[in-house]
Amino acid sequence: MQEKISIKDIANRVGTSTTTVSFVLNGKAKEKHISASITEKILSVVAELGYQPNSIARSLRTGKSKIIGFLVDDISKPFFSGIASVIDYKASEYGYKIIFSSTGNDRKRINEILSMFKERHVDGYIIAIAEGLEKEIGALVTDKTPVILFDRYLPELTADYVLTDNYLATYNASQHLLDKGYENIGFVTIDTQQQQMLDRYKGYAAAIDNARKTQSVLKIKYTTSEDSTECIKKFLIEKPELDAVIFASNYLTMDGLKLSRTGNEQLLTSKAVISFDDFELLEFIKPSITAIEQPIQLLGEKIVKQLIKRLQADAKPTKHEVFNIGANLNIRQSTQ
Repeated sequence: MQEKISIKDIANRVGTSTTTVSFVLNGKAKEKHISASITEKILSVVAELGYQPNSIARSLRTGKSKIIGFLVDDISKPFFSGIASVIDYKASEYGYKIIFSSTGNDRKRINEILSMFKERHVDGYIIAIAEGLEKEIGALVTDKTPVILFDRYLPELTADYVLTDNYLATYNASQHLLDKGYENIGFVTIDTQQQQMLDRYKGYAAAIDNARKTQSVLKIKYTTSEDSTECIKKFLIEKPELDAVIFASNYLTMDGLKLSRTGNEQLLTSKAVISFDDFELLEFIKPSITAIEQPIQLLGEKIVKQLIKRLQADAKPTKHEVFNIGANLNIRQSTQ
């Protein structure tokens, strides 16, 4: 097994001090008036020997690990994986690496992950809070480490938020249906106090109330996809007057589409349909389904930009910021 290369090995090869090597590796050659020739020699030997710095040791020296912790409940979900891809790319432009973790709704797991992040001396956190874990994240927010929250807004937590404008997105989607002449528009959501879901309902309700139409809302106590599909089936049967339906999330849209498995697809295909959150399947099924597309690229870029701003600040901010970014409505066959 090849022995690990150290800064001392590099210094001996170049004929200089370990301090000089350390300054060059930390980008301080000009600041410390180290000549260009010595800097070039050191970097050449580093490349020749394949030196890999110890990130933990470096963080102890500099106080910066150049690592960001990313936590969501399930990174396999298209929205979160899309955000993660943007964040990973943008953070690398600033020299940061990301550690990605899924927490589920497991309190023990999130505490283990947070402990691991602290051991790695992460510089900041990007988090979408899973329901039930508010206390743990709240304790983290009160610490000095910068935290950016996204997807879910918790008014009781004073932190920086980067969010989709959920209210305006569903208001515009509802108005699109009204403009198309649909009279009885249903809204399928989950029974929750998550602010982003409440804002989606409020956007729908405002548009329907402004048009002096009647709200028809299904709130599902979500347990399994199968139970959700049954609830949607029952709702559509009991509301034959509905001529359009908005689903408040893409997994609810998928549960609605599963009516085809039970031979009840006509309950849905006979109506105009809009999904909150777009995904590839919706574009290619027949009829293709109109969807609210969250601005993943803009969200990811803003999250990284705001975190870098906090990381570069000398002190903990006294004022926190909330950014609401507009969504797109991708109009397809289901509402034409």
